[in-house]
Amino acid sequence: MPRVGTRSASSEGRVWVVPPSLRPTLAERYGPVYAGDDADRRIVALGTFGACGDRVTARALELGHPPLVGIVDYKTRRNEPVPRGQFRALAERRTVRVANPPGTLTERLRSAVRELADEGGGLIEVDGEEDLGALALVEALPLGATVIYGIPGEGVSFVRVDAASKAHVHDLIAQMELRRSDRGD
Repeated sequence: MPRVGTRSASSEGRVWVVPPSLRPTLAERYGPVYAGDDADRRIVALGTFGACGDRVTARALELGHPPLVGIVDYKTRRNEPVPRGQFRALAERRTVRVANPPGTLTERLRSAVRELADEGGGLIEVDGEEDLGALALVEALPLGATVIYGIPGEGVSFVRVDAASKAHVHDLIAQMELRRSDRGD
């Protein structure tokens, strides 16, 4: 039975909101993008990796190569529902549920990624939107790991976790508007 965690604390009530001026920067590609068999071969060849997005996480599991941490919200941009059962193998390690509204990165999502990366991995179920979870993965995963995330209609982006990618993520988060959440997300 997977351990499921939910937690709200005043120290985790911080929320980083993407300002309109930062949206074009966040839409840029930060790693090579591969599709089809080429993407599959690259996923299977990965060492430690994290996956952000329902389709890429499900695909890694279908290929028999689960990520250390997968972040999903059970839907795609095409509004296709993704069955929970597709994530069973990852959810059995541990499941953490967090709220993360669209266009934001909550401290709870960031801390859940750190927690799972440090404690053997698992699945993060997001109520809201998981897109910015890729930033949290780059922050939390060790140097040498890879973060994969889907780009609708194009394929899978592969970002190597190194000092430069960590610094870039730190800079992006610093450009977001820091707010406090009344809900403690």
